[in-house]
Amino acid sequence: MPTNRRHTVIGHAILVIAAIVALYPFVSVLLLAFSEPGTKRSGFTIPKSLSFDNFSEAWHRGLFSHALTSSLIVAVAVVVGTIVLATLAGYAFAFFPFPFKGLFLLLLLVGLVMPYEATVIPLYYQLKDWHLTNTYWALILPQIGLSLPFAVFWMRTFFVSTPTALREAASVDGASKFRVLRSILLPMAVPAIGTLATLLFLFAWNEFLLALVLVPDNPDVQTAPLSLSFFAGNRRNSDPGVTAAAAVLVALPILISYIALQRRMISGMLAGAVKE
Repeated sequence: MPTNRRHTVIGHAILVIAAIVALYPFVSVLLLAFSEPGTKRSGFTIPKSLSFDNFSEAWHRGLFSHALTSSLIVAVAVVVGTIVLATLAGYAFAFFPFPFKGLFLLLLLVGLVMPYEATVIPLYYQLKDWHLTNTYWALILPQIGLSLPFAVFWMRTFFVSTPTALREAASVDGASKFRVLRSILLPMAVPAIGTLATLLFLFAWNEFLLALVLVPDNPDVQTAPLSLSFFAGNRRNSDPGVTAAAAVLVALPILISYIALQRRMISGMLAGAVKE
């Protein structure tokens, strides 16, 4: 018992230290954001009084009213489109025999490991030929395509882990393959889909390179990470407090979403861990 207790205390101490290390940069930025405008601060300095002037300045200078709306539109569209396609494709890869199935899985694996930075320039010229640059489609379509390999493998893994007896019982009762998916497998897949949606939302919200290359000339569709870049660089002459406030504005929706969905996210990651 003393040995187990010592191991527990050591484990908790390591977790506490890791949490402090992880939270220190965020708390430091948060304190800087709430400091008085023009105040020169560095490190972990607690302001004497809380001020929201930096947030107001960052909101107006970074055009975050448009940027956050654009990020939300793009992220929701990417999540919905990817989940619909990945669910159908994952179901097909899990249970349907079709020609060149192994080859298609190999291609998906290549798409999973290939650095997406290598596709940005070809994407730009392709979308330019289609007259889609500087539109929402220039951000939505590439991100759906880039997210599909990961999402398809995620959903395929879940479907393969489901009990065979349930599908066989439904087939005996005369249910079609689509009915099995809709009425039996999808309700079981809610935790896995919820976790996948959270990850996709996080990736889409934080995407910067595609927005920088594909929508450089249309402020109406530029996303929050691109607006945050407005405050970067010496030529901007930006107040560090305003820059910190802008960073908090961009990160806050992701933080709130994660706090609200963390239990579902963990349960979705564990879904399918025990196979029949």
